Amino acid sequence: MDEKMTYNLTVRLFCGEKCFGPGMAQLLRKVQELHSLRAAAMSMNMAYSKAWTITKKAQEALGFPLLHSVTGGRGGGGAELTPEAVRMMAAYDDYCRKLRAYADDLFQEEFGYLQEENGGL
Repeated sequence: MDEKMTYNLTVRLFCGEKCFGPGMAQLLRKVQELHSLRAAAMSMNMAYSKAWTITKKAQEALGFPLLHSVTGGRGGGGAELTPEAVRMMAAYDDYCRKLRAYADDLFQEEFGYLQEENGGL
């Protein structure tokens, strides 16, 4: 082998159908940063309608709101994460971090011999 062997681990949560994953987590982080679903979608090169659709589907599947609207004022309206969304993101990120650490160890345990035999893939 010429290239180092790696693996890919993507965590998607399901409530019957997919309800939360890396894309939703990224969208929520962008909303948290930009205070706007529209701006978050634009920053990800995503149509606002798609951002709204996946957010709505996730909220329905999870059974709680992820965003709440902030009515306009001088700077206009926007969106903020609900406390449930903040908790969900923290739990998702923590779960992914722990799973990645375990997967790294397991990968080394199962496939580390290839690095030793082939001079460090």
